[in-house]
Amino acid sequence: MAEIIPRRKLYQEVVDRLMERIRAGEIAPGAQLPSERELMEIYGVGRPAVREALQALERSGIVEIVHGERARVVVPTADRLIAQIAGGALHLLRTQPDMLEHLKHARLFLETGTARMAAERATEEDVARLQLSVAQHRASMVNLAEFIERDMAFHREIAKISGNPIFPSIVESLFRWAGEYYQPLVRAPGVEELTLTEHQRIVDAIAAHDGDAAEAAMRAHLTRANELYRTHGRKTP
Repeated sequence: MAEIIPRRKLYQEVVDRLMERIRAGEIAPGAQLPSERELMEIYGVGRPAVREALQALERSGIVEIVHGERARVVVPTADRLIAQIAGGALHLLRTQPDMLEHLKHARLFLETGTARMAAERATEEDVARLQLSVAQHRASMVNLAEFIERDMAFHREIAKISGNPIFPSIVESLFRWAGEYYQPLVRAPGVEELTLTEHQRIVDAIAAHDGDAAEAAMRAHLTRANELYRTHGRKTP
């Protein structure tokens, strides 16, 4: 039985050749690619193929395109990696609401683990940053948008203590992806103070280097938020 080889578009060939140069280190992270005209001459293709190739690389998070400048190879980071799937994740949540439960379970699993690691590894400086985060969070109670940002920053700060740069990126992403569902809960009477109290319990457990208590405090905090969510009802996507 014959195996048909699909025809490839010109831009895909340009993408492959540019990727070979990037992987080989010929074009390093942070460096600019050749201009569109140079790429046309190098690969013997027209401008549409070059532009489509650059757009495909941008969608993949390989390059960034700024108007009026040559495309530049991005410096890879965990934040950039996670950001690449943000659009798809939000689309998934909006079109398949049941996925929100899976997201909440993933967040619970990850953050109880990072709380335990923080208790095991936190230095005095780490604990001081967490205490400052709680204080800043409390000071932001008059501003809903800032309060939510400070909430996210607190959870990210705990994940950073693990020393694994992927954890804080995922923690922040999970928080933001579910953000539109959780915002109504922050407005519920008394919730702000309860959140701050629970955050302080988590910090106290980390400061005491009590992994069991830190994990339990984080689990209680996130579980309470999930239960409150159910009580107030799901926000329609």
